[in-house]
Amino acid sequence: MNALVKYQVDPVVRTNLNFKLSEIPRFWFGGDPFKTRMFDALSLTFPDGERYFIESVRLFRDKIKDPELQKRVADFIRQEAQHGIAHDKMNQVMKDQGMPVDQFIKVLNKIFKFELTRRSPQYNIAMTAAAEHLTALMADTFYSQKATLEDAHPYVRALLAWHAIEEMEHRDVAFDVMKQVGDVPELTRQFALAFTTFMMLGFTTYRANIMLKYDGFSRLDRFKMTVKGLPWFIGRNGMLTRMKGPYLDWFNKDFHPSQHPVIAQYDVWVKTLAETNDPIQAGEAFWQAAR
Repeated sequence: MNALVKYQVDPVVRTNLNFKLSEIPRFWFGGDPFKTRMFDALSLTFPDGERYFIESVRLFRDKIKDPELQKRVADFIRQEAQHGIAHDKMNQVMKDQGMPVDQFIKVLNKIFKFELTRRSPQYNIAMTAAAEHLTALMADTFYSQKATLEDAHPYVRALLAWHAIEEMEHRDVAFDVMKQVGDVPELTRQFALAFTTFMMLGFTTYRANIMLKYDGFSRLDRFKMTVKGLPWFIGRNGMLTRMKGPYLDWFNKDFHPSQHPVIAQYDVWVKTLAETNDPIQAGEAFWQAAR
C-alpha cells in the first residue's frame, strides 16, 4: 500500500431521490429469503446508525479550524441525513411486511444513546471512522463484480449503489476528524474496527434470523438457510471475505482511507445521474459497468 497516493472525491449532497421501494417483492434478492433478510437487517441499522455517526462527528465540530474539513464535515452530515431518510423508507417496507422493525430500532437507540453518553468522544469518533471504513469497503465489494448483486432487484440495487457512491465520497471525513482533532489513541483506533465488525456481523445475522421467523420459517428451516447462505457472505470465497486485504490495511499505523482507489465505475454513476436525473438508471448503469 502506497501511503503517498491519495484517491479522493468530494462529498456531493443529493436529495429527493426516488427508488420506488414500495414496488419491490418481499424476497427481492432473487427470491432468496436468507440473502434478502441479511441485506434488510443491515439496511435497517442505517437510519439510526447514520444519526449516531453525525452526532459523533458533531462532538468535534468546534475544534475543527481547517475550512476545507469544515465543509467536508457539513456535507458528510447532510449526506448521512439523506441516507437515513432513504433507509427509513426501506424500513417502512419491512414494517409493512410485518417485520418487528420498531423493536430492533428501540434496541439500537439504547445502544447508541449509551455510547454517546457513557463513552468518550474519542471512542465514538473512532467507532464512526471504523464503521465508515467498513461500509466503504462493503460498497466497493458489492459493486466491483457484476455477479455479486446480479439477482438483486434493480430498485434495491439502485438504492445501494447511491449509498455506495456517497460512501466513496465521504469515507475519509470522520477519519480526518479523528486524526486532526480527535486525539484518539492508536490502540482505540485499531480496536474500533475489530469491535465494529464483530457487532455488525452479529447483529445482522441475529436480526435476519428473527425476520425469517416472522416470515414463517421454522427454526430448522432457518438453521438450514444460515448454513447454506452464510458462506456467501463470509465463507472462504465469500463476498465480504474478498475485502480482507484492504480491510486489514486499517491496522497499519500510516493508513488513510484515501490510499484505496475509488470504485472504478464511480464516474459512470455520476454521469448517468446528471444526464437522466434518475437514480434507478444511474444505479443500473453503475452495476452494468462492473467487471
